[in-house]
Formats: sequence, structure tokens, C-alpha cells
Amino acid sequence: MVKAGRRYPLVIYTRMIDRWWPAIFFLGLALLALAWPFYQDLYTRLTEPWRWMTLAGLGAILIFISFIMLALRKSAYVQPFGDHLLLATPFLRMNISYRRILRTTTASMAAMFPPKSLRGMKREIIEPLASMTAVVIELNAFPISPAALKFFLSPFFFKDRTPHFVILTQNWMGFSTELESLRASGNQPLQHRTANQSILSKLPKK
Repeated sequence: MVKAGRRYPLVIYTRMIDRWWPAIFFLGLALLALAWPFYQDLYTRLTEPWRWMTLAGLGAILIFISFIMLALRKSAYVQPFGDHLLLATPFLRMNISYRRILRTTTASMAAMFPPKSLRGMKREIIEPLASMTAVVIELNAFPISPAALKFFLSPFFFKDRTPHFVILTQNWMGFSTELESLRASGNQPLQHRTANQSILSKLPKK
């Protein structure tokens, strides 16, 4: 059975969803409120039903989307396993083999993504997270094409063009410790097998 570590939610996705789902929810409520007078008026309800139905339908769809976003709030995470790291988002699940990992380091988000160098929505997202520490996983190569990664992942997963991932979690120290522990234990069976083979090879053959 493959040993599994804890799940560590990705703060970037939590931040983005927390920023958008309330606005979408209240916009849906506002559309329902606008639909109510048209529905309440019997003449309009019978002669022009599309008025209240359109507003109510759009409002219901937006409220439904906001609930889906809320349900997906913790669906983006990283989870170390015995031989790989799982990076999961609502639209991508990717296994990163430990053989691809060269090293892990830590850095502050402000150092990698200076808020003053960003504009618009990116700056609004990163400013509250600038003081947090992220784990940078340096790779010998990306698991899939960089173009696909940039399509499915936030730009805050990449500080430059080199193969790596910037992983921002609330418990960066726990994630880093568990990742390194599982990486080390994952290498032990191979070392034991190599040692056993070398001992057996020295025994006299009958």
C-alpha cells in the first residue's frame, strides 16, 4: 500500500475563490430580487413571462455557481506520497515523481512576486499573501508541457522560466518536512536492495 501524507490546501486557490464566490452569490440574489416584481405583477407574468424567467434563471445559475466554488474551496492541494507528490486542482491532477525533484527551497512570496511590480487583479491577489513563505520545488523537467501547466495553473506557481513549482500552503514547514521525509524513505528500499544484492554476489557459488 502506498504511504500517503497529509493534504495541504493551496492558498492561492483558496484566496481566489474566497474573493469571487461572495460577489457571484450576491449578484445572483440581486437578479432574483429584480425578477420578483415582474413575477408578482400578474399581467406581466402572463404576457411577458420571459422577463422574470430570464432574471430568475440567471440568478439561480449564479447562486449555483457560487455554491460550487465554495464546495471546491479546498479541492486544490498538494499531498506527498511514498514515491511522488500529488498536485491537485479542480481541473488538473498531476503526479510529480521524486526522481524529477532536484531540491526544495523556501522563499517569501514578496521576494518572488513583488506586489509593486504587479497590476490589477494579480496585485490584489498577492498583496495579502506577500508576507507568507512558499516552498519552491526545483525540477530537472516538468511532468507535462509548460504550455499545459500555464493553462491550468495560476501564474503564481512559477517565478521564472526554469522547471519548478512554487507551493504556497499555510503550513509550509509541515509540508516541507513531510515531503523530505517521504522522499528519503522512498529511496531506502532501493538502497537496501542494492546492498543485499552486493552481499549475495560475494557468497561462494555452488
